[in-house]
Amino acid sequence: MTTRNGRAAADDTVATVVRQWQTVRPDIDTGPMEVIGRINRCAALLQQAEDAPLRRAGLTRAEFDLLGALRRTGHELTPGDLARETFSSGAAVTKRLKQLQERGLVDRRGDTRDRRVSHLSLTDAGRELVDALLPDQLAYEKTVLSGIGGAGQGQLSLLLGELLGQLEGRPGGPRA
Repeated sequence: MTTRNGRAAADDTVATVVRQWQTVRPDIDTGPMEVIGRINRCAALLQQAEDAPLRRAGLTRAEFDLLGALRRTGHELTPGDLARETFSSGAAVTKRLKQLQERGLVDRRGDTRDRRVSHLSLTDAGRELVDALLPDQLAYEKTVLSGIGGAGQGQLSLLLGELLGQLEGRPGGPRA
């Protein structure tokens, strides 16, 4: 079965929604819904399932993202830097950092010139946790994507990169 735009029809929740809309509003193009709806549904299911390795370590994805940002940049970051790196609000970063500090995973150092600014870094325990979790997390993500062949994963990555580039205001998406 194919859709009106010639694409193969999928048999998923979004396909059902699209068919319902096409029944009541055959005059509208549901093509964008087929893409955006699936992206949103995938994101919701991924968030709902949470990441198994992170959950076992007692971390949320958002907390791991903060720890990962500190690890991959290799230098101290301010809370504002972390908010930008992780696409989070300042308030959310502050709350998560407090929890990570209490667990002994993040160190906070005040700025010598401006007492309002703090500099954050991983503790040894934080670095060890990220380094131990990353291979397991990547293996989990590989399993999540295992139903899509390598070429399909590459194509999906490129297409999502183009979309992300447009949404981030970079026409043409990221450059290879």
